[in-house]
Amino acid sequence: MAVRNVGEKYKCNVCGNEVVVTKVGGGELVCCGQPMELIPEG
Repeated sequence: MAVRNVGEKYKCNVCGNEVVVTKVGGGELVCCGQPMELIPEG
């Protein structure tokens, strides 16, 4: 899933890392060799 908006939160389902987008570059976030999952707001 490509990053779309500043402030989106993503989680790695393998190790549990979480990241918050501060600048959109349009790429996909990958951790532990797998795409990170977007955490829904709210």
